[in-house]
Amino acid sequence: MAAKEHAVDPPRDEAELLARARALAGRRLAEIAADQRVTAPPDLRHHKGWVGQLIERALGATAASRAVPDFIELGIELKTLPVDRRGRPVESTFVCTVPLAEVGEVPWERSRVRGKLAHVLWVVVQGERAITVGDRQVGAALLWRPTAAQEQALKDDWEELAGIIALGDIETITGRLGQFLQVRPKAAHSRVRRRSIDTEGEMIETLPRGFYLRATFTASILQEHFALPGG
Repeated sequence: MAAKEHAVDPPRDEAELLARARALAGRRLAEIAADQRVTAPPDLRHHKGWVGQLIERALGATAASRAVPDFIELGIELKTLPVDRRGRPVESTFVCTVPLAEVGEVPWERSRVRGKLAHVLWVVVQGERAITVGDRQVGAALLWRPTAAQEQALKDDWEELAGIIALGDIETITGRLGQFLQVRPKAAHSRVRRRSIDTEGEMIETLPRGFYLRATFTASILQEHFALPGG
């Protein structure tokens, strides 16, 4: 990174946040990075999360890496959504890490997943690998809350996955479980470990996990609000 990053004051309300996000539409990531006095990486293979972090700084997010919504005072989480030329998500969306020690001890209503997804600012970004990172453009922004049906579906997935973890069967979980919400490994490399329990209640070392939204779920959000072409 280049010189010291430029700090942006947090937005005062939802309207200011949405206005800031919409003002980024059409701008290249390299331009936004220059505003923040940082440099766009050549690719994202070794810079996971760089795009999201850049947009967070540009909009004045305050949470950093804490397990709270990015805009703490507003209770709003920021999620950047890389899409292809048709406007369809190209990958699943990271929600939060799986808190192995507590996931089986809290109800859905107090879960980290619900806290992150209760109110989301989605910011669409070009995600095709053929486009260099700096040349990718920011697209539309959307403030979103889950409908009752969407929340119920997410709750059902979360309760199934949390139940498996609570029973000590975390090693049996694959990305195939969950209609819209899934659990996948979340680590820089395979040597990273976190403590969990097995079916006998014994402490084990396991890969860190994360909750992710399937691309089909985020595609349905964009389809609903932006009337994307079918197929």
